[in-house]
Parts: sequence; C-alpha cells; structure tokens
Amino acid sequence: MANEKPQVSAMVNEADETSQGVPALDEAAVNDLVEIIHFLGSAKDAMSDDMVTRIAHTASESMAMLDRLLRNEGLRRLLQVLDRPESQFLLVSLADAIGKMSRELATIPPAEGGISGIWRVAREPGTQEGLRALSMLGKYWNEALRDLHRQGS
Repeated sequence: MANEKPQVSAMVNEADETSQGVPALDEAAVNDLVEIIHFLGSAKDAMSDDMVTRIAHTASESMAMLDRLLRNEGLRRLLQVLDRPESQFLLVSLADAIGKMSRELATIPPAEGGISGIWRVAREPGTQEGLRALSMLGKYWNEALRDLHRQGS
C-alpha cells in the first residue's frame, strides 16, 4: 500500500502536465487570426445578394457545362489522342509554326497576285510539304468519318 502512493502522485502530476500542455498563442499568431477575421468580415460585407446570386448561377452553369463536356464522346476521344506524345509534338510544332508565320507575314510585303506569284510560292519546298500534310489530313479524316458512319456511331 505504501508503494501505491508514489505511483498515484506521479499519475496526478502527469495529468496536471497534460492539462497544462495546451500551448498559448503568441502575439504574432493572435494578430494573424485577427487579420483573417477582418478579411472574412470584409469579404462578407462586400458580397451583395446580387453578387451571391451571380456566383451561384455561374457555379451552376459551370457544373452543367462540365457535365456536358464529360459526356461528350468526341471530346473524350480527342483528349485521349492529344495525350499521345506524337500528338503533343504535332501541337508544339504547329504552335511554333504559327508564331514564325505571324512574324514573317508582318515583315514581308503583301503578295502581288497573279500566276507568277502563285508559281513562285508553289515552287517552294515548304508549300509542297504543307500541301502534302493537308492532303494526308484530308485522307485520314475522310477515312475515319466514313468508318464512323458505316459503324453507325
């Protein structure tokens, strides 16, 4: 029995230490909390009923649009194709080409027109490659479109 008193006393001391273990907030933490409360109060005061209605309407429309996008099989298929490395290379090169084209068009004089101008442009290797790329796109696009219609999808 004499041995039990020191154990009980130690347990009471531990309980006192844990109840006092809640850290006190220092002045910087209190100031930060006060600033957050002022910010939230200002935001609440700034929100009129009309603003809340518009925000709710925008959120509702956004959810409806997201739902439509997620149900769109064509868009999902496009996103899958765009995720492939070769598609990303194509998009990056297309973006670079559009940038270069824009800068070059801004610096060269307008086309004069006529058969000789068309002949000059047609003789450039870039023109032939561009026509080849568009021709291939048309070929594969046409095949894919016909296949979809045959399948009834």
